[in-house]
Amino acid sequence: MNGMSGSPISRREFARRAAIVSAASMVPVTGLPVHAATPESPRQQSADTHSLSPESQAEAEARYQTILNVYGSRFSEAQKADLRRLCFSAQAPLDRLRAYTLENGDGSALYLKPLVERDKKPGFAPAPRSASPVAKKP
Repeated sequence: MNGMSGSPISRREFARRAAIVSAASMVPVTGLPVHAATPESPRQQSADTHSLSPESQAEAEARYQTILNVYGSRFSEAQKADLRRLCFSAQAPLDRLRAYTLENGDGSALYLKPLVERDKKPGFAPAPRSASPVAKKP
């Protein structure tokens, strides 16, 4: 498979790695090992990091470290800074989504019902009905 498409990894391997990264980002913060992170200057910290709870900050930092552990050699320093900003900016919507309570019996909130407008034939018009119910004989 690798020889035909010219990609360095197979689709199966890509899916496996994507699943691992996704699963690693969902691990509770208490179960994650502490990574030695480089200290940032106060001007590098965005306003998003200050509005998050300490648990959310730790989770966003763990997500960032997980991505760097897997794909860190592929990013430049500017891309790493942008990636860190994106990890922290994505944390607030995740917290709001997780705060929404669901039970097993709850249905979906959105029913997909696509609206399809069908074009009518330009020359087609139904024949008008006569007012009298009795048909005329010739």
